[in-house]
Amino acid sequence: MVEPEIKQGACQLSSHHPNYGLFTAFFVFGRAVDCFASGKAMRLLLIDNSNTRTKFALSAPGQQGYDIQRAPTRELEPTFIEKLQALEFDASVISSVVPEKAALLREGLAARPLHEISHQSALSIGIDYPRPEQIGADRLANAVAVHARIGAPAIVVDFGTAVTFDVVGGSGTQASYLGGVIAPGLASMTDYLHQSTALLPEIDLAEPESAIGKSTTEAMRAGAVYGYRGMIREVLQAIQRELDAAPTVLATGGDAALIAAGLPEVHEVIADLTLEGIRLIGERNLT
Repeated sequence: MVEPEIKQGACQLSSHHPNYGLFTAFFVFGRAVDCFASGKAMRLLLIDNSNTRTKFALSAPGQQGYDIQRAPTRELEPTFIEKLQALEFDASVISSVVPEKAALLREGLAARPLHEISHQSALSIGIDYPRPEQIGADRLANAVAVHARIGAPAIVVDFGTAVTFDVVGGSGTQASYLGGVIAPGLASMTDYLHQSTALLPEIDLAEPESAIGKSTTEAMRAGAVYGYRGMIREVLQAIQRELDAAPTVLATGGDAALIAAGLPEVHEVIADLTLEGIRLIGERNLT
């Protein structure tokens, strides 16, 4: 296994051997995480367990950004979690919307302190929602992260298996999670067309060359991208009409960069926003 290079005060990975598999960078980063350590703050294993894929990252004091590893959620089995146990961390923070996989992670990582995010977690914002137990952990993480970055009012649009809109209202220390919107994800819509029709192909999502498609693939891309942007814009406008002040809109998730490129309503795309929220909630509840 390769050893980390230490350069300019940060841990940088040298090239890794292709035969080490999925966890090569993970194990190297686990061994290198002490390069970031300062003081007594805990090193956290962050887990964002969603329906399609699961993200893992190690967070250490002084670290800038995250070294993110991804795995299909269906592959989260006990043998996989054993590999996580070998990493160097003090505690883990789990955000899960898949109960079966959450139970595996909870059991497999129980030897060290662990916090599983829910409406009962100590948060930096309030919750103004009739049945808070129904709020997905990832949505709470997004709300906490956006409030920490820009305050309130704010909206996070998360482009995943489903696209979610999460709204933080109020201001300052009086900010609260208000709720939001859930709609089908972009990939779900295009996959449905392919699977439910005889002649429509499976497509790669990309910026259309023109609104008037000159091939079946381009026509599907135009419908998906322009149509999806229209849906996002309409939902944002409807939410904004119910808020007392104009919100700042952040986007995250797999298709965020593509769709937000044509939406001036989106202030910024932050790829690791959910992990940032998971870290913030973990630090509040574990330290």
